[in-house]
Order: sequence, then C-alpha cells, then structure tokens
Amino acid sequence: MILPGEGAFIPVSENFDHLVQELTAAQNALYGYILTLLPDRVAAQDVLQEVSLTAWKKRAEFREGTSFLAWASRIAYYHVLTHRRKMSRDRLVLADDVLDYLAERQGERVEENDLRGHALKRCLEKLPETQRRLIERRYEPDGSVQRLAEEAGKSVGAVSQALFRVRQALLRCVEETLAKGETS
Repeated sequence: MILPGEGAFIPVSENFDHLVQELTAAQNALYGYILTLLPDRVAAQDVLQEVSLTAWKKRAEFREGTSFLAWASRIAYYHVLTHRRKMSRDRLVLADDVLDYLAERQGERVEENDLRGHALKRCLEKLPETQRRLIERRYEPDGSVQRLAEEAGKSVGAVSQALFRVRQALLRCVEETLAKGETS
C-alpha cells in the first residue's frame, strides 16, 4: 500500500486497520476541538487534514490502551499553533493565553467524553438483550421509530416509550458508573 506523502510500500496490518478506525471515529470530535480553537471553518478543515496526515506519520508513537482522541487532540493543538503563527498578522487571532485556556477546557471535555463513551459501552453491555437490540436497531442508519414499530407490530408511541425508558436507564447507569469511577 502506498502511504500518503511517503511513496513507500508497506503491508496492510492490524495496526493500520486500528489506526484507520480510530482516526475515522475521531474525525468529528477532532474537528469540533479544532473549531473551538480556530473559528474559521475552512482553516479548521485544512488543519484537520494536516492532523490526519501527522497522525498517520506518527502512528508508531501512539500507545495501545491510551486515548487515541487525546493523542490526536494534542497533535491538533500543535497544528493550530502553527496555523496561528502563519496567520499572526490577522487582527482576529486570539491571544495565546486565551487559546491555551480554550485548549485546556476542550481537552477536559475530550477526556470527559471519552470516559462517558466507555461508561455507555459498559452500560449497553449490561442491558437485557431485547433492550440492547432495540437501541442498536434504532441507531442503525435506517433505524427509524416508524420502521421499528412496523417490524414489531406495535404502535409508534409504544416503541417511542420503550426507547425512552431504555435511554433513561442508560443515562442513570452512565452517571452511576462515572460517579463510581468504573469506566476502564
């Protein structure tokens, strides 16, 4: 496989697949993070592309078992700094201390979202099979409440109520899991 910008051939491996999955899953969160530090959407998209390339080039530095999103966010932070230096003549650039504050706050949110994601995954695993399957089916690309109701032979209201109850149970479970610190 030819790597972007490297022109070298390396075999596809599990690490490649894992990195691609992690990077793909993190795109929206990374874009949001970059956008909080760099409010120009076009520039944020450009920086996101640079972050993706850098993450690929530095893939050997990523340690399994750590937060990929936190690692990639750190790369994004440095790319934003580089972009800001290039644009420093623009009067609309935030002061460095404001940028550092925003980056720190967003980094906390990334960690919190990462913990919430782990807690949600654990809570989904604890659900009874029928409830877990209902949630999974609802959030599939074609999983509308209407379709679920038709397939189950139930009213839309009944399916909506069942989903509401499962979501409430998941919310309580996530909050309890976070309070107990059981996210790993």
